[in-house]
Amino acid sequence: MGLIRALGLHRPDQTPCGAPISVGEAQALFELAYDPGISQSELAARLHLEKSTVSRLAKMLEQRGWLDRLRDKDDSRLLSLRLTGAGSKAVQRLSASRRMRFAKVFEAIPVHKREALLDSLSLLSEVLNEA
Repeated sequence: MGLIRALGLHRPDQTPCGAPISVGEAQALFELAYDPGISQSELAARLHLEKSTVSRLAKMLEQRGWLDRLRDKDDSRLLSLRLTGAGSKAVQRLSASRRMRFAKVFEAIPVHKREALLDSLSLLSEVLNEA
């Protein structure tokens, strides 16, 4: 519980780095920056969210002017997602904020413990993804 509180994961209106958007929105933006044009279904799979949840998430990002949802020309049931220019700028701001926040955190960890921490976090991530 302490880690969740410290990271701010209990606050649905901002990311752990303090950006005024939800963690889900931020993760969606990062996925779309990494892989432009992925389908809404693929984004749902990557985020481990229900398709309906991602549909609402995409609609909110579209309303902010950060995302374009485009119908596939061969299959009108499919939606391709692309960041707008404003969406790309939002990703840049989020990335900078995240880097600064976690750089401060990492610098506060004693040098001789950093590698063990990173190994432990990698293992935790693997186990959680398999569960």
